[in-house]
Amino acid sequence: MGAYVRPRELRAALEVLAGSDGQVIAGGTDIFPARAHAAAWGAPRDSDLLDVTAIEAMRGISREGFGWRIGAATSWAALRDTALPPGFDALREAARQVGGRQVQARATLGGNLCNASPAADGVPPLLVLDAEVELASLNGSRRLALGDFLLGNRRTARAKDELLVAIHVHEAMAQSPSVFLKLGSRAHLVISIVMVAANAAGRVAVGSCSEVARLLDGRGLSPIDDVRATADYRRLAAAELVARARERLAA
Repeated sequence: MGAYVRPRELRAALEVLAGSDGQVIAGGTDIFPARAHAAAWGAPRDSDLLDVTAIEAMRGISREGFGWRIGAATSWAALRDTALPPGFDALREAARQVGGRQVQARATLGGNLCNASPAADGVPPLLVLDAEVELASLNGSRRLALGDFLLGNRRTARAKDELLVAIHVHEAMAQSPSVFLKLGSRAHLVISIVMVAANAAGRVAVGSCSEVARLLDGRGLSPIDDVRATADYRRLAAAELVARARERLAA
């Protein structure tokens, strides 16, 4: 079994990351099931684990300059329960639908983004917020638009020596009321077939229909076929959810 490290300072974590091929872990709600599955089939993972949950700079929600900062290790439960401007309503609705309450208490927003699943619940609400991600390494930090950070299914622009430390939202976007709708095979504890986030500024994002959730910017949607639904079903469902989202915003 590999080493387990839980530093309290960001620089210490970056030093560990720079000298190791280990795996970054926060809530562990994706990594631990994957490891258990691999072990059950005779292929255990023994890479080092870098736990970032003790790093204060990576937790919490705060005002910063002309906007808001969400630490990447902030849990879904914290997002769910924190009073925030109406632009975050879609993100908070998504937080209430991520697994059960136990998962919400453990899983983190940054982990959801770095996992880069096509069905990552945090992505559409953050796209309509025009969010940026902050990446840090020993060489400094940089910011990327969320749409540039997510490259495809399980692929991001994060370099091996970088940590996703925070998500940033401009104050103007935080004030535009937003909604989130999710369609799955059942009401709760489900991976979505289609999900939609929209805000009163006219921004609409659709997830679970392509490798990466994306904003609807005049181009048609080209949904995927998979085990959860056909492309044709997704196209119809997405159109219905977009219409419902707009009705809710109008109301």
